[in-house]
Amino acid sequence: MTRRSLYAQDDESVNIFQSFTDLMSNAFMIISFFLLLVLLQVLELNQRLQAASPIIIDEQSGKFKFKSGSAELTTELTSYIQTAIAPKIEEIAKEREIDFIQVIGHTDGQEINKTSNLDSTLEEIAQGRQAFNKLKPGSNVDLGLMRALAVVKELEKTSRLKNIKFRAYSAAQLYLSSGQLAPRDRNPDENRRRIEIRFIPPGEQK
Repeated sequence: MTRRSLYAQDDESVNIFQSFTDLMSNAFMIISFFLLLVLLQVLELNQRLQAASPIIIDEQSGKFKFKSGSAELTTELTSYIQTAIAPKIEEIAKEREIDFIQVIGHTDGQEINKTSNLDSTLEEIAQGRQAFNKLKPGSNVDLGLMRALAVVKELEKTSRLKNIKFRAYSAAQLYLSSGQLAPRDRNPDENRRRIEIRFIPPGEQK
C-alpha cells in the first residue's frame, strides 16, 4: 500500500469519527432538551398538586362569630364568606389541582349538656329542607360539624364555586390552632373557636 493510500484511509477514519462525535453530541443535546421539558412539567405538576395553605376563620378579632351554641351565620359572617373567602377559594382553585375542600369546625372545651337532634335532622338540614336553627347540638362534636356545614352551604351558593366539592367535618375541642392536641380545658376560649378551610389535592387520603 502506498503512503498516499495510508493518508487517505487515515483521513477517512478521522472524518467518520468526527461525524460520529457530532451525531452523539446532537443526540445528547436533544435528549437533554426533552429531559428538561419533562422536568419542568413535573415541577409544574408538583406545584399544582401541593396543598395550599389553609384559610382560617377565627373569633380572635371579635368579628365573624357564631351565636353561642348555634350554627346560624350572622349577617357579618355571611358577608365575609361571600366577599373574602369565596374569591380566595376561587383563586386557589385556578392555581392548583384540588380534589375537594375540607371545612373543619373547631370549638373550645365548654361542655354542652343538651340532647342532640342531629341524628334525626342532619340530612334534612344538609339538603336544605330545614333551617340550621332547627339543629340542637349535644356535644362539641355536633357543634363543630354544624358550623362547618353552615359554611359549606353558604359557599355552595356561590355560582363560581359550583364545580368544587366541599366536605364538612368536626374536630370539636380536640386541637389547638397550633395543631397540637388540646389539654382538658372547660373554660370559654375564643382563640380555639375557628373554621379551617383546607385544600386537598388529588391522590391524598384525608
